[in-house]
Amino acid sequence: MGQSRIETIQSNSAGGGTMPGPIKHRILVVDDEESIRLVFAQLLQREGYEVATAENGFEALLQLKQGLPDVIISDLNMPKMSGFEFLSVVRRRFPKVSVIASSGAYGSRVVPTGVLADVFYAKGQEHLDTLLNSVAHLIRNSAARAMAHEQESAPVWIPRNGKDSNGIPYIVITCTECLRSFPLNVTTEENQEVLETHCLFCSNKVNYIIDFSLSVTSPPKGPSASIGATGTAA
Repeated sequence: MGQSRIETIQSNSAGGGTMPGPIKHRILVVDDEESIRLVFAQLLQREGYEVATAENGFEALLQLKQGLPDVIISDLNMPKMSGFEFLSVVRRRFPKVSVIASSGAYGSRVVPTGVLADVFYAKGQEHLDTLLNSVAHLIRNSAARAMAHEQESAPVWIPRNGKDSNGIPYIVITCTECLRSFPLNVTTEENQEVLETHCLFCSNKVNYIIDFSLSVTSPPKGPSASIGATGTAA
């Protein structure tokens, strides 16, 4: 071995900068309140985590296309796409990612019914150390949780679609197996309960939750619709 080769090895051993550092675990914080995103991000960064943030479920899904985090911390009540719906998508599409649901609307540490999360953090009611401990615990047990998630059938969160011609409330469900959509009448407004039905086309069992806080209606017809389509309306 030549002298230059020996010097190179010695330089690397002495801290020449070629040795890889410890792998940073990635956390995604999703919350529509900027102050919450900032506090959580600073807290996690001080603990050595790499942190990304998003202000709603749609923005978070775009971030997930660029790379998956180890843990997601998500608020539940957000505009555009609620945390309920967002976490349902995460569980179905990214079952290896651990999730902490966060909200100030619940007083218990128990994960609320229908929320697809591993842990629940009550904002404003629990110490921030509790959040850090939950993140560390989920990372340590990520392999076991990923296996459990993959064996679960995550329900689909769907909004109510209004009423049919007979005045009966209905929803439109998309089968998770054949991806075909079909209508279903809503007889009672059971909020945040996991329900099930069978696909009209392939008979696959579909678990779903109706988000009665949201509704989907057809866009208005007439001049106002064309103005909105052209982008000239305020």
